[in-house]
Amino acid sequence: MGHKHRVEIPGGLYHVTARGNAQATIFVDDVDYVEFLRMLEAVVSQYRWLTHAYSLLPNHYHLLVETPDANLADGMHRLNGRYARRFNQRYRRFGHVFQGPYGAQVVERDEHLQEAYRYVVLNPVRAGLCERFEDWPWTFVDAEIIRELFGSVEAFRAFVADGVQRPQPGLNQVAASA
Repeated sequence: MGHKHRVEIPGGLYHVTARGNAQATIFVDDVDYVEFLRMLEAVVSQYRWLTHAYSLLPNHYHLLVETPDANLADGMHRLNGRYARRFNQRYRRFGHVFQGPYGAQVVERDEHLQEAYRYVVLNPVRAGLCERFEDWPWTFVDAEIIRELFGSVEAFRAFVADGVQRPQPGLNQVAASA
């Protein structure tokens, strides 16, 4: 059975996820986080991606990226492949670092994008790693896009805080409610 076909769209906006094999840790210390971000920056530059947001947690990560060219698979293959080789070399191990291929969902509407932002930044809060998303050092949001989408950074913070108070729907539910 082959891999399922991935949708790649010029100008596509994606919520991308990858998890450690058997939910194992993929970021052991700050050096790992920094190296992953260095590799992400190189991929973003090489493939001309726009980074809208990310959140890196000990055993998985989330990215919101826009691909002006239809090249998500190439960039993700490079990112995850390089990181896995570096991780295995650093920790003198062999085998899979990531649990299968990355997941990617096309984000099609502003409402879906808003929920995707909230979902990404609340991951460390919901995992008990911090109380406020702003406190997690491995989370990033593009403030310019936030202002365009929410009117202000303060409005975004209120939207995110509202998500802490109630269960957050899965992104597939948000996309299906279009």
